[in-house]
Amino acid sequence: MAIPLIIDALPPHTRALISAIDRAGIDPDTARRLHELGFDEGVDVEVLHRAPFGGDPLAVRVGNMVVALRRAMAALIEVELA
Repeated sequence: MAIPLIIDALPPHTRALISAIDRAGIDPDTARRLHELGFDEGVDVEVLHRAPFGGDPLAVRVGNMVVALRRAMAALIEVELA
């Protein structure tokens, strides 16, 4: 069994699978938007780039798209190394 990580803690250019999303920690519109962007359990993701000095956003490849994701949202997405 893999050790769960928050997507923000994922080393750059490391592939992982989304294992859980804390939908209780966000409003329904944001949860729906994450789903529309492809953030669902079992989806392949990769952090491509981080803003300098620990700022926002993260560039995340989800499926075949690259999405800018705020760190507050990234903290709600749990992943496991693929």
